[in-house]
Amino acid sequence: MRDIRIPMVEIFETVEGEGTRAGFPTVFVRLFGCNLRCTWCDTKYSYPPAEAENVMTIAEILSKVSTFRSRHICLTGGEPLLYGEKSLALAEALAGLEQVDDLHIETNGAIDLAPFITRIASPKVRYIMDFKLPDSGETEQMIMSNFGLLREQDELKFVIGSEVDFRAAVEVLAQHPTKALPMFSPVWETMPPRKLVELMLEAGLSNVKLNMQLHKIIWDPALRGV
Repeated sequence: MRDIRIPMVEIFETVEGEGTRAGFPTVFVRLFGCNLRCTWCDTKYSYPPAEAENVMTIAEILSKVSTFRSRHICLTGGEPLLYGEKSLALAEALAGLEQVDDLHIETNGAIDLAPFITRIASPKVRYIMDFKLPDSGETEQMIMSNFGLLREQDELKFVIGSEVDFRAAVEVLAQHPTKALPMFSPVWETMPPRKLVELMLEAGLSNVKLNMQLHKIIWDPALRGV
């Protein structure tokens, strides 16, 4: 399985910018390709018409990851689960590394998580599902059955670009109970973090976590590899 080849964008080490592991040194493994085209996407270089910067075998990916000292890995994209069995094999291989304590997989909500959650047994593996709201332009692509699959160790991310998005997120949470931790992330250009906090408090969302992107505070938001 280690000779499986996967289109890649980059592998680098930095600190995790968001979620419950924000601030921890983390190795990012970014795969090429995405099945969505969100209006506010900040990684357009990870999908066509751009081309994959390289193609690596799973063995080569593991070798590169092992050169870093971080014990957290973020498997991301694009959409890292886009390649089905290949993505599954890569996730299992990364979770099997002795240095890894936590492997979190950032997925976009338009991929059925059932094959991955049922077949990857490692307790190190967590899913961060990014549910697409109206401003993204991709809400209709969401697979609602994923809500029932998410576990307590998983996270459910909502990128909030407007009050319309906010109301939609609140409604989705009310209609689709899940064990995962809900997180609201502001689109910096259209939803100031202070305003989002005010909306959360006003709505009494005591079980929702504000999700700020540390990397956009530390570095230029357009900078890659950080």
